[in-house]
Amino acid sequence: MTHTIVHIKKDCISCGACAAVSPDFWEMEEQGLAQLKGAKQVDDHWERDIETEAERASNQEAADVCPVSIIQIKKKE
Repeated sequence: MTHTIVHIKKDCISCGACAAVSPDFWEMEEQGLAQLKGAKQVDDHWERDIETEAERASNQEAADVCPVSIIQIKKKE
């Protein structure tokens, strides 16, 4: 099942937790904000589709550790 990762980057507080638990998908930019690798900007947030359960689980962990809850995993319809 396909999911979409939604990242509200403008609200990032630069804690680095997402990059620490899911480095295959998340990195910290030079400006200190988290960046979802391979994501595209859509309006005021960033998105990336994922296909596998392992990808979903890794990004769910990143969402769970984010102290400001700016990472969401949504089922793609």
